[in-house]
Amino acid sequence: MKPLIASALFGIIMMFAALSVKEKKSFTIMAALFMAGLTAFNIAELIALINGGTPVPLFNGMIRYDSFSVWFNTLMSGVGLLYILLCGRNIERVGQHVGEYYALLFFIFCGVNLLSSFSNLLILFLGIEILSIPQYILAGSDKRNLKSSEASLKYFLMGSFSTGILLMGIALLYGAMGSFDITKFNFMQSGVNPMALAGILFLIVAFGFKVSAAPMHFWTPDVYDGAPTPFTALMATIVKAAVFVAFLRLFMEAFGGINAHWSLVLSIVTALTLFIGNITAVFQQSVKRMLSYSSIAQAGFMLFAVLSINATGMKGIIIYSVAYSVATIGIFAVLMKLKDYTYDGFNGLAKKEPVLAFAATVFLLSLAGIPLTAGFFAKYYVLTAVLEQGTGSLWLVIFALVMAAISVFYYFKVIMAMYFKKGDTELATEITATDKLILGIACAIVIVIGVAPDMLLAWL
Repeated sequence: MKPLIASALFGIIMMFAALSVKEKKSFTIMAALFMAGLTAFNIAELIALINGGTPVPLFNGMIRYDSFSVWFNTLMSGVGLLYILLCGRNIERVGQHVGEYYALLFFIFCGVNLLSSFSNLLILFLGIEILSIPQYILAGSDKRNLKSSEASLKYFLMGSFSTGILLMGIALLYGAMGSFDITKFNFMQSGVNPMALAGILFLIVAFGFKVSAAPMHFWTPDVYDGAPTPFTALMATIVKAAVFVAFLRLFMEAFGGINAHWSLVLSIVTALTLFIGNITAVFQQSVKRMLSYSSIAQAGFMLFAVLSINATGMKGIIIYSVAYSVATIGIFAVLMKLKDYTYDGFNGLAKKEPVLAFAATVFLLSLAGIPLTAGFFAKYYVLTAVLEQGTGSLWLVIFALVMAAISVFYYFKVIMAMYFKKGDTELATEITATDKLILGIACAIVIVIGVAPDMLLAWL
């Protein structure tokens, strides 16, 4: 509960600070300190929960903090600190209202906290809205860029549409079960009626919009491409991971006993997401747009955790959330250092900035799932989780491995451009020793998790 209050309080403080503080860099320093404090609050709550030994229910059981939710919140706040350190200078250049941008970031973390710990469909709805509304504003924060305004409007319209579908699904489930409390859903005793199945289908579609799963993904490339790059990195990582945890929590706790009724639909969505994300990414000329389609493909892998509805899937979503978030934020941080976002913009980067090229290589290898990087074990855990459910999903696992092999092509195009093509890479900003240090820390995180993934699972 303390991290939820702290994130809201930090957001309010940043709003009021924006009225008096004029130096943009001061906001970044404040935000980094507050995010470190939020991480400390989460760690303290995790230690208290482990010593207490039982999940903590709040508000008549509408919110329940357990080791999974609190550990996830701790990891995401840690990733949030890394995000501020890597992207802070670029956030300062987006516009004049830097304090408000960071305030919205902390309000997003309120939504992350709710989505990881809800036990009631009303809290799920509140969490998604608290998470989504700040993103609509951040997507359109670059007032000088028409593409940013277009991205914000498109994101708002599609987000509102998906929220309506989510509410319809919640209403149908309430009509079928007589409760919003997911712990009271007992399909084995009451039977599965058409109204409940329709509600589950609406929820799959709504979550598909939120996590950019095909065929509900059409908004993603334009929004990610048009939004300011620092906020694209946020939307593609921490936000997506939080929605996936909510997706997994809901389907595992509420619908796990009737997975035979919805697993085929979700399997088809997963296959479509993997296929469309990877195949379309191959033909992109802009690295930023390629990363947008890559995020769709990565969503396909994260859907395996939802399909599995078992303990290995929970472990997989934890590792995938951290591995994918760190690598994606890292590669976006490298991208923001360049003037040209096309593949040609990376030509000869290894000769001009070898540290930057090495960091980008590590992040891309992790996204591709190459061994000795965090991305390898992330994919390993989610695929293993599905195989534990039986051989019925073997075809989907084989298909995912083929798609992973295709993804290597477009990730290695960037590596080839950096190391094997000649060119004079133009930098948009000066690369300081601090930048190199933080990128080195991010690379170390990716490699350490790739060597010892169990370190992320010890607290579960």
